Amino acid sequence: MPNIRSSEKRVRISRKKNLRNRMVKSQVKTAVKKYTLALGAEVDTAPEKLSAATSALDRAVAKGVLHRNTASRKKARMARALHKAQA
Repeated sequence: MPNIRSSEKRVRISRKKNLRNRMVKSQVKTAVKKYTLALGAEVDTAPEKLSAATSALDRAVAKGVLHRNTASRKKARMARALHKAQA
């Protein structure tokens, strides 16, 4: 446990940010998982699941939780998988 007041504050801030980041990452993972399951089972609902997953990734980038290139890569791979499944 830190003894210095500013260090105590940094610990509190770090905990808050860590909680927020975990929450946002969890939402992204859930959206991507729903899309993946829809892609395997019912391909007709997959496009709206892709839209929701893309939106979740964009929100994570806007909040600074994910890097923009990481989100872009994930979105491209999901879109490619959808086109492959529809063909």
